[in-house]
Amino acid sequence: MKLFSSLTSRRVAIGLIGATALAGLVQTASAAEKPTIPIIVKDTTSNFWQIVLAGARKAGLDLNANVPELGAQSESDINGQISILENAVSGNPAAIVIAPTQFAALGKPIDEAAKKVKIVGIDSAADSKAFVSFLQTDNVQGGRVAADGLAAAITAKYGKAEGDVALITSLPGVGSLDQRAKGFKEEIAAKYPGLKLVADKVADGMATTALNIMTDLITANPNLRGVFASNLIMAQGGGQAIAENKAADKIELVGFDSDSKLIAFLKDGTIKALVIQDPYRMGYEGVKTALAASKGEKVEPTVDTGVNLITKENMNSARSQELLNPKVK
Repeated sequence: MKLFSSLTSRRVAIGLIGATALAGLVQTASAAEKPTIPIIVKDTTSNFWQIVLAGARKAGLDLNANVPELGAQSESDINGQISILENAVSGNPAAIVIAPTQFAALGKPIDEAAKKVKIVGIDSAADSKAFVSFLQTDNVQGGRVAADGLAAAITAKYGKAEGDVALITSLPGVGSLDQRAKGFKEEIAAKYPGLKLVADKVADGMATTALNIMTDLITANPNLRGVFASNLIMAQGGGQAIAENKAADKIELVGFDSDSKLIAFLKDGTIKALVIQDPYRMGYEGVKTALAASKGEKVEPTVDTGVNLITKENMNSARSQELLNPKVK
C-alpha cells in the first residue's frame, strides 16, 4: 500500500514537473511569436522622450508586440545612437522606430539598417530616403506658431508687436530644430515687420548653456522684448535666467515642449507660452505603423502628429491638460 502510494506520488510529481515544463515551453513559444519592434529615442532621461516611450509601450501592450525602449542619455550622443541602431538591427527585429539625433550623421546608418529591416522615423528627419514612414510634428508650423504666440505676448504687454527678439536653438544640424527656426524666422518676416531678430544663438544641448546665453541676451540687449527657446532644454535654461534676473515683466519667453519645471514657469508667468507636440501619439503611432509595415501592409509615408500653443489662460482646458500631463506609466 505504501509502495503504491509512493509510486503514485512520484508519478504525480513527475507529471506536475512535466506540465510546468510544458507550460514554460508554451510561454516561451508564445513570447517568441510576438514581433519585436525596438524604439530608439534621442535621450532616455528627457521628459519628452519618456512620454514618447510611454506611447510606444501602450502600443506594444495593445498590439501584442515586444517594444524594447532604447536610446542614449543625451541628444548630443550621436555615435551612441548609431551604435544602438546597429545593435538593434543585429537582433533581427520585425521593424525599428527611431528618432534620429542628427540629420547628416544618421543618414548612412539608417540606409544600412533599412537593407535588413523596415525603419519608421519619428520627430526629426535624417539624410535618408529609406524610411517606410515618418511621423513628426510639422516643425516649420511649430516655429510659426511660436512666432505668433510671441507676437501676441509682446502685443499684450507693449500694445504692439514691435521691438527686439531673439532665438535660441539647442544644437546645430538637428532637422526638427532647423525647421522650427525656419518657421519662426519666416513668420516674423512675413507678418511682424515691427519685430527685429537681433540674436540667433545655437547652444550645445545643455540647459546651463541656455541659461548663460539668456543671461547674456538680457545684459547685452536692453531693448529685448521676446525670445523663442526652441526645445525643452533651452526653455528650461532660458526660463531659469528670466527668473534669476527678474525679467519676466520685460521679456516674453516662448518655449517648446513641456515638463513640470516649464509648467511651473507657465503658471507663474516666467514663460508666456509653450508650443506643445503630441509625443504620446508619436510613440504609439510609430510602433503601430512599424508593425503594419513589417506585415507588408500599406502605410502613410508621412504623418503630422500636430502642434498646439498653450498659455496661462488656456492651460487648464481638457485638451491642454491631456498634452501637459500625459500618462507616462
